[in-house]
Amino acid sequence: MKPLDYSILFEAAKPLWWVLPLLVFLGVLKSRWFKGMFGEAFVKLIAKVRLPAEEYRGVHNVTLPTPDGTTQIDHVLVSRYGIFVIETKHMAGWIFGSERQGQWTQKLYRKSFKFQNPLRQNYKHVKALEALLDVPPDTIHSLVVFSGSAVFKTKMPDNVTIGGGYVRYIKSFREPVLTQAQVEQVLEKITTGRLAPTRQTHRQHVKQLQARFESSSDRTCPKRGSAMVLRTTKRGANTGNRFWGCSTYPKCREVQDAA
Repeated sequence: MKPLDYSILFEAAKPLWWVLPLLVFLGVLKSRWFKGMFGEAFVKLIAKVRLPAEEYRGVHNVTLPTPDGTTQIDHVLVSRYGIFVIETKHMAGWIFGSERQGQWTQKLYRKSFKFQNPLRQNYKHVKALEALLDVPPDTIHSLVVFSGSAVFKTKMPDNVTIGGGYVRYIKSFREPVLTQAQVEQVLEKITTGRLAPTRQTHRQHVKQLQARFESSSDRTCPKRGSAMVLRTTKRGANTGNRFWGCSTYPKCREVQDAA
C-alpha cells in the first residue's frame, strides 16, 4: 500500500483556502456585536456630518455606575439646546409598538419577536445622567434611533426615528437652555464620571447584564404559564441575539427580548 501523498491533498485544497476566512467574516457580520457596532457608528457618522461640531459635542459609549451595577449609553450629544441621550437599535423587519407598551414587536417574514420598549431602556440612561449632572431634568432628552432596514408599522413618538431622521428631531430644539459654560461643565462631568471606555469595562457590564438575566430566570410565559428559558438565535437576521422563549416550544412560540 502506497503512503499517502499529502502534497497532493495540499494542492487540491489550495483553491479553497479563502473559504474559511470568508465563513469567519460572514459570521462576524451576522453577530450581535457587529450589528450593534455598525448601528452606533452609523449614528455617530450622521451626527458628525449633519450637526455643526461647534454646537453639538458628542460623547460616545458612556458607561455610568448605577445602584444596581452599570448602565451603558450609546451616545450623548451636548449643546446649548439640550442634552440628547441616544439609544441605537440596528434591526430589520417591521416594528410595532407605542410609547406606553412595555414590549415592542419585530416581525421578520412569518416570525415575530418581542423586545423591550427602547424608550423604557433609555429611561434608565436618562436617570443615570440626571444623577450625575447638575442640570434641570427638562434639559435632557431621550432619543431612540433605528438603523438597518427596520420599517415602522405603527405610529411612533417623535423621539423614535429611523436612520438620519433623528437629526431633524434634535434640530427642532432651537431655544437655548444651557449656557456655553454649562455645556463645558456637563462635558467635564460626563468625562470624569464615566467608567474608562475599555474592554474590561465592557466585559464587566456584560457580566452584570447576564447576572440580571439569570436573576429573572423565574419568569413565566404569559400565554401558557410555563417557565421561560434564555436562548440564543442561531440563524437569520437576529443571529447571536439572546431572548426568552417558552419552555414548551414548539407548542408555544412566545418570545421576549433579553436586552
